[in-house]
Amino acid sequence: MQRRSFLLSAAAACLATPSLAGYEITRSDAEWRAMLSNLEYKVMRREGTERAFTSPLNDEKRTGSFVCRGCDLPLYASKDKFDSGTGWPSFTRAMPNAIATKVDRKLFRARTECHCRRCGSHLGHIFDDGPAPTGKRHCINGVSLKFVAA
Repeated sequence: MQRRSFLLSAAAACLATPSLAGYEITRSDAEWRAMLSNLEYKVMRREGTERAFTSPLNDEKRTGSFVCRGCDLPLYASKDKFDSGTGWPSFTRAMPNAIATKVDRKLFRARTECHCRRCGSHLGHIFDDGPAPTGKRHCINGVSLKFVAA
């Protein structure tokens, strides 16, 4: 029974841990934990979500770019940011070749989840209720980003 319990726990841990395969930048779990706060780790490496209206980046209005906290890859341009009223930084589009997506079925329906294409860090979700010109809303956890002023 102990062996079965261990195997089930190990399988669950593997499912919760983003795969390292296919990313240009990889780090061990210990390296991620050392470089990220507990909340950053929960969101970026375990696909969690920060509380709405807690990120200072939600109110960032300067010209610049929003880069991945995990690897500094430019992800979103300030010109594509808008106030969605949701409490998370929101964008109409990502920069070219910046993100990867996958289907997320954790909350009773399929959603599009987005990650940094270079290091695999979880960013947030993409919805079809955004403004023109794309009609998309990239709803992004602020803890996954850093702002770089132009």
